[in-house]
Amino acid sequence: MTYKNQNCVDSSVNCIGVAAYCSQACIDEGMSECAKYCLECVEICKTMAVLGARNSENVSSVAQVCAEICEACANECKNHDNDHCRDCAEACHKCAEACRNLNASSQQ
Repeated sequence: MTYKNQNCVDSSVNCIGVAAYCSQACIDEGMSECAKYCLECVEICKTMAVLGARNSENVSSVAQVCAEICEACANECKNHDNDHCRDCAEACHKCAEACRNLNASSQQ
């Protein structure tokens, strides 16, 4: 089944798992600032996934905020030299790009 906003929803769902794992690993490693970014990313991606799947009238606004938070998380994770942060930065970049693309296509 394919539906409107699927790429953004799928990217958000993936980002939830990767960022949740990264947040816990960062907590375990004493990297509280990075963990905070990851936890915020998890929360906005949960909202994005649900509203995107429902094609909510607010999806465009949430996508914009989601892209910003995911980019901030990716930028923080890029500062650390470990696999979970590298994976999180990549997932966050992909999610941010999908959210920006959703907004670009909805404005056409």
